[in-house]
Amino acid sequence: MYRNMVEQPTMYAVRSKVRSFTELKALKYRELRNLYPHLPSHYAYTVCQDASTRAKSFLKLREKRLTEEEFPEVNSVSIWLDDHLWKMGGYTVVRIATHRGWVSVEFNPRKQYWRYINGGWSLASEAKIKLDKRGRRLVIYLTFVKDVEEYRSRGFIPVDVNENNVTALIDGSVYLFETNTGRIVLGYYYRRKRVQEKYDKLYGVKSRRAGGISEAST
Repeated sequence: MYRNMVEQPTMYAVRSKVRSFTELKALKYRELRNLYPHLPSHYAYTVCQDASTRAKSFLKLREKRLTEEEFPEVNSVSIWLDDHLWKMGGYTVVRIATHRGWVSVEFNPRKQYWRYINGGWSLASEAKIKLDKRGRRLVIYLTFVKDVEEYRSRGFIPVDVNENNVTALIDGSVYLFETNTGRIVLGYYYRRKRVQEKYDKLYGVKSRRAGGISEAST
């Protein structure tokens, strides 16, 4: 059901070149609510978030000519949940709002989960769920957040980075640090070029491998 919900606004967004979640929600939210009245209303909201993200990514690929497809395939689906669609029912239970009411799901936490719980982190308001590749287990993706103290700098150091050196102004004095990066890069470039030309003469250009030079067998 969720896959069908995502597919419709995704195709519309790609066809109409809508990249904004706000714009897509304004255009499709009411339609989704009418098509799926038995689902909690916030699913229409999160579906528009999901669809706009997919459409934006696909349109970017198409602009770069990295895909020849007319529309993206909606195969791998993670159900996006906002704070109205899920809540914790303890440390190892998640409650999810569905068309059948609230459903409690027990889960087996990883060690990292307990590190965050015991380390002063808090759960974010969003979560995702999906089936694993075999369709046998439900995977729950939780996001943790933590408040940190605002860092205030005591000063600044202007730095100028060039090919062969880095220059910094510290307490009114100029310091020049030589890196020779440009010379090293050029040196390796010319060395590779000479080796390539040598083996091109012996074995032809087709003997090269992608990203390097093939080893000639004796």
